Amino acid sequence: MRLPSPIHAVIFDLDGTLLDSLEDIGDAANRVLVSRGFPAHPISRYREFVGEGVARLIARAVPQPNPDPAMVQACIEAYQQEYARNWNVKTKPYAGVAGLLEALAARGLKLAVLSNKPDVFTRQCVRAFFPGRDFAEVMGASEAFPRKPDPASAREIARRLGVTAAECLYVGDSGVDMQTARSAGMFAVGVLWGFRDRSELQREGAQALVQKPREILELLGEA
Repeated sequence: MRLPSPIHAVIFDLDGTLLDSLEDIGDAANRVLVSRGFPAHPISRYREFVGEGVARLIARAVPQPNPDPAMVQACIEAYQQEYARNWNVKTKPYAGVAGLLEALAARGLKLAVLSNKPDVFTRQCVRAFFPGRDFAEVMGASEAFPRKPDPASAREIARRLGVTAAECLYVGDSGVDMQTARSAGMFAVGVLWGFRDRSELQREGAQALVQKPREILELLGEA
């Protein structure tokens, strides 16, 4: 596939794109649920729950219809504490990701991370799992910008990098990521190794799909 314009930056989602973090997320949420007398979910169900921030994660995980808002808020706060203690037990980069990042940096491309994971955890994970990798920008969820799929944070990253939105690849594993990329005017690349499936990525506007990290290099014209 021929890209519509030269690419000077690549913005990555984090969970399900760079990091296989589903078990640590699901384990933390399940511990919170069980501690409050709610049933735990199979870890695979968390593929459907993640992607739109902690509040939506917990609202989906607690029994439906949700308990009163105060209970949901208490579960959100408990999850934050639980995850803070156990965020790196099973999480690891996907195979091939480290090599991809090295190759992209060698080409002179600017690299960034944009996640709906809370900003403190986003930065913590990037530091821990990609030591020595100098991302030009790392941004997680905060009060500064609305969460994805609102494109404001993606556009702000492009501005900070000194590139136009059209000069960015946005790489993610969910429909939210594809919506973000398209709304921001970036080229939307969906990864098939993450938490969501091909049909969701295609439905939400993926302009290219990749099964392995190295295929992103091929998309950029490197054999």
